[in-house]
Amino acid sequence: MRAQPTASHFIDGAYVEDTAGAVIECVYAATGAVIARLHEATPALIDAALASAARAQADWAALAPVERGRVLHRAASLIRVRNRELSELETLDTGKPLQETLVADASSGADALEYFAGFAPTVTGQTIALGGDDFVYTLREPLGVCVGIGAWNYPTQIACWKAAPALAFGNAMVFKPSEVTPLCALKIAEIFIEAGAPPGLFNVVQGRGAVGAALVTDPRTDKVSLTGSVPTGRKVYAAAADGIRHVTMELGGKSPIVIFDDANLDDAVGAAMLGNFYSTGQICSNGTRVFVQKGIKARFLQRLRERTEAIVIGDPLEEATQMGPMVSADQLDKVTAYIAIGQSEGATLITGGTRLDQPGNYLRPTVFADVTDTMTIAREEIFGPVMAVLEFETEKEAIARANDTEFGLAAGVFTADLARAHRVVRRFQAGTCWINTYNLTPVQAPFGGSKLSGVGRENGHAALEHYTQVKSVYVGSGPVDAPY
Repeated sequence: MRAQPTASHFIDGAYVEDTAGAVIECVYAATGAVIARLHEATPALIDAALASAARAQADWAALAPVERGRVLHRAASLIRVRNRELSELETLDTGKPLQETLVADASSGADALEYFAGFAPTVTGQTIALGGDDFVYTLREPLGVCVGIGAWNYPTQIACWKAAPALAFGNAMVFKPSEVTPLCALKIAEIFIEAGAPPGLFNVVQGRGAVGAALVTDPRTDKVSLTGSVPTGRKVYAAAADGIRHVTMELGGKSPIVIFDDANLDDAVGAAMLGNFYSTGQICSNGTRVFVQKGIKARFLQRLRERTEAIVIGDPLEEATQMGPMVSADQLDKVTAYIAIGQSEGATLITGGTRLDQPGNYLRPTVFADVTDTMTIAREEIFGPVMAVLEFETEKEAIARANDTEFGLAAGVFTADLARAHRVVRRFQAGTCWINTYNLTPVQAPFGGSKLSGVGRENGHAALEHYTQVKSVYVGSGPVDAPY
């Protein structure tokens, strides 16, 4: 592997350290070993990051969009060339298996950079005829300095998903990774400099909630983009609102997958597994409430159990491993507590539910059947490899129950009847939906939720609305008619 991050922060084009900040230990989830010790950003470092971002942004925004795009294209190419080493770092940072990180993390970040590099030069305004010789034209302008706050489940991807549109449209970014997974974003910052980005355009500062709060409330911050939990989202939204800042938030979910009895059984089982066990279940859009129509339920559960118990759990640095540990001991404890609650409330444990007797934060993938809508495991986001299977009989019933949640991030439907599929997704109260597949999130498509699952969208053409603002220019060509 190439040299790993050499300091806690990356500010104004270089690695920076200040040991006065509180210690952050990066723990390898597969062994419990501390693989890095970092420090939280001090107020002086936060100030330096924001100041350098503001300085870099002015010159960056003045470049032609195609020139900004060239830098992002070079960064994407460097990520692809170094995919292996970045994937290994992601595995060390998160515990996710290398089999997954090689195809789903750094590479998807490169996809985002390439997409927005090509998008930026196409951005235009409007010309609005008013009658006579007067008219209005509009301009799309960057917001300024954006603050990105990342979650711990996809540290490389999230850094790129936020940086790509921000930078492509002329903004700068100060990014705060999760304190649980602090390493990956530092390498992305390093790659941006190598690709030709000006120092200060993309800075990384480490820290817990107090550092995030300082970034969100600083008067130099023009926009905040958060990926995180609902409680964190409430705090960030309130703090940003105090300064009337632009905000996008992608928060939690308790998403449904509705499987009708005419669905392809193996496809539905595979999708339910992907929607619950990929990344050891630590994905916000996971379809953790699996509604199965009564006629197919017994066969579904049998096939699901067979395939779940065949999952290869082990060393995440071995490419044969299909499922690694949970990201932290705290997260493992939280998820096992939910499993105990599920059993105590009467759900039937089909498989899993126990820790592995070995070092690391390992938990067997877990399936509950006979789950009812009022059970805790059907109401609250668990964020672990725990699937709740619920039975339904009619389409109307399935839709009503699927929507009976405070969340609205994602939803999926499996059926051979495409008319029904389109009918169902129109009635889902969710921002991101799938038909006969699940959890595919191409950068070309907007991603985000409704209700408590967030505001705004990431990716796709929709990102333009969240990283630029519109300026209207009225052009008068005649005398000014004043009434006085």
